[in-house]
Amino acid sequence: MIQRLLVCRSRGFDPYENLALEEALLHRVGEGELILYLWQNERTVVIGRNQNPWKECRTALLAEEGGHLARRLSGGGAVFHDLGNLNFTFLMNEADYDLPRQLAVLERACRSLGIPAQRSGRNDLLADGRKFSGNAFYKHNGKAYHHGTLMVDVDLERVQRYLSPSKAKLAAKGVDSVRSRVVNLREFVPDLTIPRLADALIAALAEVYAVAPAISRPDEAAAFQACHSERSEESVPFPSVQALSPNEFDLRGLTEKYASDAWLYGPKLPFTLSVEDRFPWGGVEIQLQVESGVVRSARVYTDAMDETLAERLERSLVGSAFRGEALEERLQGAALPDRQAADLRSLLRKAL
Repeated sequence: MIQRLLVCRSRGFDPYENLALEEALLHRVGEGELILYLWQNERTVVIGRNQNPWKECRTALLAEEGGHLARRLSGGGAVFHDLGNLNFTFLMNEADYDLPRQLAVLERACRSLGIPAQRSGRNDLLADGRKFSGNAFYKHNGKAYHHGTLMVDVDLERVQRYLSPSKAKLAAKGVDSVRSRVVNLREFVPDLTIPRLADALIAALAEVYAVAPAISRPDEAAAFQACHSERSEESVPFPSVQALSPNEFDLRGLTEKYASDAWLYGPKLPFTLSVEDRFPWGGVEIQLQVESGVVRSARVYTDAMDETLAERLERSLVGSAFRGEALEERLQGAALPDRQAADLRSLLRKAL
């Protein structure tokens, strides 16, 4: 049960430091605690853990124009961040993970500002039928987070400029372009600011979780005030919410990981076979390198919400004979849901 609420806000806009802080907070969160982490990235495309960056983003153009490519721990699809976007992360122990309650915080905050927010499926929030928030999820070693975007005044021209999702994905969503799917919250509240939205989120967090007022140390309150008000109008913390300063974390090692080519791009394999398709549970691309009739290496890219899927498939396929029945037999060892297993068997069968 959640008994303590904490808010941490990043002071910088570097995506690698911000993702590093998010992971550090996941390790830090204690029993009965919920941390709301608020952060912003400057001109960044963030891809899901198992996505192919060259398929999802115009990487060369992004780099030429001073942008950043980043890869997160969670599954799901690619998103564009700039300073018109506020990112949020709810972090807690897995036993306290409650997605409907976490989404209720987002909905309550938006509605308190006059935004007609409503949920769509598992991982989107809409207003007037258009998406302003995409959500993704990660669980590891008994801890969990739920994070996403809140588009206040994002440069939609750059969304379309840098993101390049497959035609199959757009067809599956029933739309013609990336830009037509999204909306900025300033269309509904023209004077909305990032700090005002942050305040609304903190207020909604306090209301939805309604824990006993916390007694913060003076230095904690000062740290919160400095962090929360540094780029904003004045804001006062709620009695039940405590400050958590990013200064208490040494992020050097994690920042290096998130900025490294090994994390961003992964190994580029020569491959004999490359197959891809889109299914109701997500898109998938499988690349296999074959030597002497045996799969020596495998690389799987997917925007499925299950962040472990790519790793399990790769592990199952390596070492298999390059024959349909052998590959299908290996899929059984990946512990896939029936529908997912059937779709992947059909994909490999058609390719061979």
